[in-house]
Amino acid sequence: MDGETLARVGYLAIILVALGGWVLVEFRQRMGQALRMAMAWGLIFVGIIAGYGLWSDIRQDILPMQELAADGSVEVPRAEDGHYYLTLTINGTAVPFMVDTGATGMVLAGVDADRLGIDPESLSYLGEASTANGVVRTARVTLPTVELGPYRNQDFRAYVTEGALDQSLLGMDYLGQFRMEFSGGKLILRQ
Repeated sequence: MDGETLARVGYLAIILVALGGWVLVEFRQRMGQALRMAMAWGLIFVGIIAGYGLWSDIRQDILPMQELAADGSVEVPRAEDGHYYLTLTINGTAVPFMVDTGATGMVLAGVDADRLGIDPESLSYLGEASTANGVVRTARVTLPTVELGPYRNQDFRAYVTEGALDQSLLGMDYLGQFRMEFSGGKLILRQ
């Protein structure tokens, strides 16, 4: 052991002795209760560590993520709700989208527009779009760069809705540049 490791072990030993002394003084008449409490906190700690360790194994099942395949295609697994979700990099900012093959354009939710530095309050909402929730007014914006893996678009046209939209939508204006294939619970995008 080097000097730094030895110092750390000594420091931890001092903390454990101080904590153990406090427990003995505080619970000297109730050692059974102290042991039960220590066991409960120990199990909570082990459970948190186990959950953290397992998260990397179960994350793909709970939150499926897109992957760039060796052939340059982008594979997007279907989420539990039956939709496909893609994350695009717009002007260096990651923006999550729900793939909507029934939508024409790329539609940004207000919160995503804010994150991109677009002030929804300052836009002119001159267009209209029909959605599942009715007709909403839209404002046209131009995004300097839009990236999906190796694929990059310059000055891409998108829309911001005036109405409440929980999730940005990725429509056929963007998806149309790819050959789309649905196979084995995945959406595969190729150019």
